[in-house]
Amino acid sequence: MEWQMRAIRGATTVAENSVEAITEAVAELIDELEQQNKLRPTEILSVTFSVTRDLDAIFPAAIARSRPLWDSVAMLDVQQMHVEGSLPRCIRFLIHAYLPTSGSVQHIYLRQAAKLRPDWGLPQKLQTSQHAVKSKV
Repeated sequence: MEWQMRAIRGATTVAENSVEAITEAVAELIDELEQQNKLRPTEILSVTFSVTRDLDAIFPAAIARSRPLWDSVAMLDVQQMHVEGSLPRCIRFLIHAYLPTSGSVQHIYLRQAAKLRPDWGLPQKLQTSQHAVKSKV
């Protein structure tokens, strides 16, 4: 089976800036990511989480690291650039993972973040390229 490094995008929102609300939203986002993409943490190379400036109760990466096998994934938390009128209390991720070339990528947009990329609500077919590899690295 051939594998290819792919980027997976996703986002969600929270009702309030609290540890509980952020933890629930990040867990839901990761659950959907794993389920929709049949993805295991051992196939993930890195995750960058970004949050809007109105969220600072907890790091999303700290939540992810507490999940089974996620503690060895390279993660980074950053603050999203503020743009007036942008979606508030939003958590985004960009994940790089090895996935089979025969599959598709499901980008995960939940709650109010679903309106950010309605065009990515459907699976994205993998493009065959010179970057495909015969086995997982």
